[in-house]
Amino acid sequence: MAKPLADITVLEMGTFITGPAAGMLLADLGAKVIKIEQPVTGDPFRAFKGGLYSPHYQTYNRNKHSVTLNTRDPDDLAVFDALVADADVFIQNFRPGVAAKLGVDADRLRAINPRLVYASISGFGAEGPDRDRPAFDTVAQAASGFLRLLVNPANPRVVGPAIADSMTGFYTALGVLAALNERHATGRGRRVETSMFESMCHFNLDDFTHLFSAGEIMGPLSRPHVSQSYVFECSDAKWIALHMSSPAKFWENLAEVVGRPDMLSLPEFKGRDERIANYENVVALLAPLFRQRKRDEWCDLLTAREVPHSAMRTSEEAATCPQAEALGLVVEDANGPQGPFRTIRFPVSFDGERMTDVVAPPLLGADNDAITEPLRKRPPGTP
Repeated sequence: MAKPLADITVLEMGTFITGPAAGMLLADLGAKVIKIEQPVTGDPFRAFKGGLYSPHYQTYNRNKHSVTLNTRDPDDLAVFDALVADADVFIQNFRPGVAAKLGVDADRLRAINPRLVYASISGFGAEGPDRDRPAFDTVAQAASGFLRLLVNPANPRVVGPAIADSMTGFYTALGVLAALNERHATGRGRRVETSMFESMCHFNLDDFTHLFSAGEIMGPLSRPHVSQSYVFECSDAKWIALHMSSPAKFWENLAEVVGRPDMLSLPEFKGRDERIANYENVVALLAPLFRQRKRDEWCDLLTAREVPHSAMRTSEEAATCPQAEALGLVVEDANGPQGPFRTIRFPVSFDGERMTDVVAPPLLGADNDAITEPLRKRPPGTP
């Protein structure tokens, strides 16, 4: 199996999502990722749902090793420094100033290992008036302007997964890979910094581009209107999604499928601009039609006429659909510490090789004996 980062060792001192997500992405690509956790409690995400192996923790910590070290303890700090000396990457997502208190700041670690790529993740960045504010996923989504694009004004609720956390981990991993590539030429590491605020502003690029180029402030319905995206409830109370975009053939075929070939002669259906301007009227006409058949019937009809659509699946439906099975999307570690561990594989293939091997997230301190104990027994001064 392809493991393009097999020669890279990563030390991750991350908690919750942003740091662990970055570490997981590198681990998925084959890096040896050693998760350094506090003794006894470990990553606080471990305890979010009973014990120290919650689903929240499992999501972002597969393919890793776990060791427990308290860097405030001189003996543990010496072990930590020995790990740093041989590492390629260090990842932390502490609030600004905390790393120095723990003895794991960039200046000290890069003095030990000048080739080290040091990745630092914060909520709002290393400077500015919001530097010391606590940041969590919803805070970063809101601060970047992204959250308002998700909230339905008619029923305002925070919805969806932890996008800001996950995307910040993604951008961090991307920055680490760039720094590792540069190191081939320079022989030196880099300090790679990002924040949840910066990451989500970049992820929200379409919104900012419309502001800067057209003076337009987008709202939650701006993209669905322009992309001609819809969701409809079917007769079995299941839902279907359509993305009609601009090609006329999509609408011509849809009109045939729903039994309204006259639909496109109506003023609100005549063209793309008319459909955008009359989006709610389009929904009002189509919604009762979709309630006349079951979801799977609609999917068969729409597939036959090549109308872009999908059932709005649950995670269970997505994981067991024929396409997921054909792609081997679900992978398993049959020998996980708490029984079989199933997850979704890394989505990128290399020369046709998929990342089908997976190791379940480690129990707290599972690798102390193999990784840290030999360093404790090493005579002082031994490299």
